[in-house]
Amino acid sequence: MSHARAELTDFQKLAPEAYEAVRALGQMAAKAGLDKQLLELVKLRASQINGCAFCVQFHILQAESLGISADKLNLVVVWREAPQFSRRERAALAWAEALTKLGDGVSDEVYAKVRAEFSEQELSYLTSAIAAINVWNRYGVAYRWTPPERKPPAVGAAAS
Repeated sequence: MSHARAELTDFQKLAPEAYEAVRALGQMAAKAGLDKQLLELVKLRASQINGCAFCVQFHILQAESLGISADKLNLVVVWREAPQFSRRERAALAWAEALTKLGDGVSDEVYAKVRAEFSEQELSYLTSAIAAINVWNRYGVAYRWTPPERKPPAVGAAAS
């Protein structure tokens, strides 16, 4: 079954209030002081689980712009087996998986690990970021948003 593709700009124009609400929800965690690199890892993992090509590529590009290495980004999908992730990142990734795969629920073990690494307020904001990326994923998958293209480096950037 095929349906017409609607792009992100269409969503912005057709439902500006919804777009702004989801965007604002997604920005709250960073504004509250949670580490932007950690948030990009969480958003990438949720997007991988949900199969949102647009969001996977978008958050890879965002993470790269924040200085996260390609090796670390490549290993997000298998974070449990990769030594590159801190305890805090591991707790956040486990939390993201639990909240993205709601059918599995949130185990006491995952909750205990995330609470050991995050204050109650931080966890609330982390949860809002995970909720927001799951909303974006649903739009991206439903409307088959085209993944953003990697922009070539600016001329002279290699020399600096």
